[in-house]
Amino acid sequence: MCTGFAARDSEAPLGAFSFSRRDPGPSDVLIEIQYCGVCHSDLHTVRNEWGGTLYPCVPGHEIVGRVAAVGDDVKKFRVGDIAAVGCLVDSCRSCENCREGLEQYCQKGGTGTYNGKDRVSGGHTFGGYSSHVVVTEDFVLRAPQNLDPAGVAPLLCAGVTTWSPLRHWEAGPGKTVGVVGLGGLGHMAVKFAHALGARVVLFTTSPSKMADGKRLGADEVVLSTDREAMAAWRSKLDLIIDAVAAPHDVNVYLGMLRRDSTLVQVGAPDAPLPVNVFSLLPNRRRFAGSIIGGIAETQEMLDFCGEHGITADIEMIAMDEIENAYARMLKSDVKYRFVIDMQTLPRGG
Repeated sequence: MCTGFAARDSEAPLGAFSFSRRDPGPSDVLIEIQYCGVCHSDLHTVRNEWGGTLYPCVPGHEIVGRVAAVGDDVKKFRVGDIAAVGCLVDSCRSCENCREGLEQYCQKGGTGTYNGKDRVSGGHTFGGYSSHVVVTEDFVLRAPQNLDPAGVAPLLCAGVTTWSPLRHWEAGPGKTVGVVGLGGLGHMAVKFAHALGARVVLFTTSPSKMADGKRLGADEVVLSTDREAMAAWRSKLDLIIDAVAAPHDVNVYLGMLRRDSTLVQVGAPDAPLPVNVFSLLPNRRRFAGSIIGGIAETQEMLDFCGEHGITADIEMIAMDEIENAYARMLKSDVKYRFVIDMQTLPRGG
């Protein structure tokens, strides 16, 4: 029996919940969850703001824990290892995208760590707000052994969501990368772009975050309400990672791109972002999107973090503080990611 914290409907607060996980099969890894990050997607899903939520819903897709059991055919993990699970626990594994290691774009639909169709057991998947999880070895990741596991947890979503476009659009030495917004995603984008060797320019609406942007690795921080400071960056950026999840004028940032450069939207506003075509036509600019990363890419990101000592900036909470954490997230009152200490999970429910 597995214990967790679940939403029973879109309005009820999360509470203790007992359910069954499958027994580990030959290729499965059983992980006792130690830490689980809190993603804005968790809130959207439990409140059914994106539609399609399956109840009861146990959120959580930023999972770090200790391997408690492995199937006979498992090669990469042993009991006692620190392992991680991100946003996906399965995919079709046969489509073009899966064969290229891009399971996040599975043409038949990847299996989300929660609220997904369980390809093994049937029903729907339950996530990391729980005591343990059973996942096929191919979707389990090696956590860096030299890093704080609590700080590793948000890397499984916030980390790879920003790592993937930085790598795909080749951020690095000689490139100037803009990051829009300093939250859970934005603070990881700043850290990664800096560690990759790019010049980093952070744009924020909050004067209180300007010093923090420099601490995290930004070479320059621009207050986006300062029109003169914003205008100074017109046509000067090689890549922009836009991590803002609220309505904003994306055309201002598109105008900062050099010729043949790209703005990548990773924040997910709940309303469309109007794009003026004349923000794109000059300089042959591109407006793109990106979502999480495949398993190989996520492992690459974790290995890079281990080599460079990178973790998320976190605030630890107990399981019964989750509703308050959601309320604070809505006010952007966290620096920069909540992580649940799963030792505080109530048993039974």
